[in-house]
Amino acid sequence: MKSLFSTAAGLALAAALATAPAMARDQGATETLTAGTADAGDPSPEGSLKALTFGKWGVDLDARDTTVKPGDDFDRYANGKWSASTEIPSDQASAGVDYDVYNLTQRQLRAVVAGAPATSQVGGLYQSFMDEARVEALGAKPLLADITAVAAIKDKVAMARFMGSTQGTFGATIVSGGPYADTADPTVNVLWLGQAGIGLPERDYYLNDSFKPQRDAYRAYIARTMKMAGNADPEKAADAIMAFETEIAKVSWAIADRRDIGKINNPMSADELAAYAPGLDWKAWFEGSGIAPQKRIIVNEKTAVRDIVALYAKTPLDTIKLWQQFHVADNAAPYLSKAFVDSRFEYTKALSGVGELRPRWKRGLTLVDGSLGELVGETYSKEYFPASAKAKMEVLVTNLKLAMGDRIRNNSWMAAPTKEAALAKLAKMDVMVGYPDKWRDYSGLKIDPADLYGNVKRSAAFEYAYALSDLNKPVDRKKWSMNPQEVNAYNGGLENKIVFPAGILQAPYFSESVDDAVNYGAIGAVIGHEITHGFDDQGRKIDANGAVRDWWTPEDAARFDAQAKAFGAQYATYEAAPGSFINPDLTMGENIADLAGLEVSYDAYRRSLNGKPAPVIDGLTGDQRFFLAFAQAWRTKQREDAIKQQVASDPHSPARWRIIGPVRNVDAWYKAFSVATGAKYYLKPEERTRIW
Repeated sequence: MKSLFSTAAGLALAAALATAPAMARDQGATETLTAGTADAGDPSPEGSLKALTFGKWGVDLDARDTTVKPGDDFDRYANGKWSASTEIPSDQASAGVDYDVYNLTQRQLRAVVAGAPATSQVGGLYQSFMDEARVEALGAKPLLADITAVAAIKDKVAMARFMGSTQGTFGATIVSGGPYADTADPTVNVLWLGQAGIGLPERDYYLNDSFKPQRDAYRAYIARTMKMAGNADPEKAADAIMAFETEIAKVSWAIADRRDIGKINNPMSADELAAYAPGLDWKAWFEGSGIAPQKRIIVNEKTAVRDIVALYAKTPLDTIKLWQQFHVADNAAPYLSKAFVDSRFEYTKALSGVGELRPRWKRGLTLVDGSLGELVGETYSKEYFPASAKAKMEVLVTNLKLAMGDRIRNNSWMAAPTKEAALAKLAKMDVMVGYPDKWRDYSGLKIDPADLYGNVKRSAAFEYAYALSDLNKPVDRKKWSMNPQEVNAYNGGLENKIVFPAGILQAPYFSESVDDAVNYGAIGAVIGHEITHGFDDQGRKIDANGAVRDWWTPEDAARFDAQAKAFGAQYATYEAAPGSFINPDLTMGENIADLAGLEVSYDAYRRSLNGKPAPVIDGLTGDQRFFLAFAQAWRTKQREDAIKQQVASDPHSPARWRIIGPVRNVDAWYKAFSVATGAKYYLKPEERTRIW
């Protein structure tokens, strides 16, 4: 499972710059489960399609370790007994609420997908993946034509054209691009373009000694893949590919810099780009990408693009061809025989620590979900997201926006002009709940139940064409970047919108039947998180219309930056895994959204009481239930390798610190649990971060 909730710019940029086809997670061949079988480690009743509600009213009282003082470790206080008694399933990188809800949606989706007729797109795609006997009989045959096509490339002009084409099929490119809102005129989509070319999760995996085991596993995987693809000297090929990618990593931007909207906003024309980075035949690359030369391109990692292109220019074509063949085979591996699938998993488990492949039916669902997401989502939403839940959620969002407005008005350090601009942005922020108003049309996608490899390639091309169709056209703010069944949420950045798919709107995140304090502490904090992404360290650089501009007074900006720096210093002390400390520059936006989202949600909860005292339930006050629900919504137990990967490549802090980091800065938490001087995570009032 990826970390929940996306930054203002991050998700949209990831979508715009994606180069690979929709891929399942860690792929591999294993048994097919019968319908209704529960997953290992899933606490829901076997085969249940209903969400898991904690206790009688929304908090799992038995999960707490009350021998731990709240101020010494609020995560353990809220979740300690659960953590001590929970084993991470062998096919998961972690266990916790996110996986509980994800596994629930998998069962729900299976009920939707597995029963679809093979003559339908959904049923045909799923059947093509589940026909393991046919996939095994074909072996590497589906791959060979693509490998041969790379081998036949005669010069770097042809390679540039091929690299461009890989954005809609298997393979790799040293730069990647796609449409997204213009930073200057967010009503129109322009081309965004940025660095690419590496196979490991992030540049640090190539450069830091701490990731040597993962590098070794990757190199071994490259060698195995090249051998299975027919290379005569796979070890030599692996060395050449690793050397090329390592050089790319050296000139690539660090991930913390890549989330800075000021640094990645570098507009230029196609002609200016060709002059700035002359080592690639850009005309051929654009032709392969199906993109006409552009008058305006937002070049993200500007110097990295230039330097990677220069590296490409001086690298022998034969090396580039080996690199390309490997990535074609790597992208295709999940849809080939067991030998390819197992080999790929042998590598990916070194990244995550996961010891067992997910069941084939789950991997099949991931493919269907990534390829026909809204087609599945339309049925899913009708089955599992009632209108009453949508209505209740919309009320919560309204209350959270009102609370955020109050916090802006009452902000003691912000000048009136900045407050006015912030309130204007909040007022224009669109809210989308459950599912899109208009569903996508997939009728142009051909699905053959007997052709898995072809289905995946056609689906990837279909998705790429769909994304590319937005280029130089007005931004459609009603379009979704997530499927309704996804267990996640996001802030649309330059589109100034927040989106909450139906998948996450299930217990224990959200329920129509639990105590209000629980809904505000769990899903309310998620709503607040997404709202405040519009005002985090990057969101604050985007105005009400979605344009990138500075709408703050210099004094306000300086005060904000000082508070953010002090807040980041707290996170820099958190050792998430042995030797792996949280990078506050990378996680700043998410950390601010976690804290401010919690504060805004708490205010909204208090507002919902209409001045009346909250009832005491099972000896717990309303405030105590609110903070416990927040902590239990984040309860997670992760493998050490998965934590290290997250710290290196994910702008979200690990879940434990998404509990402790925010609460120790909230005055109401101290009062609710009588946290006093001497507690491990106690902060003096003047040391607590007060951004929003």
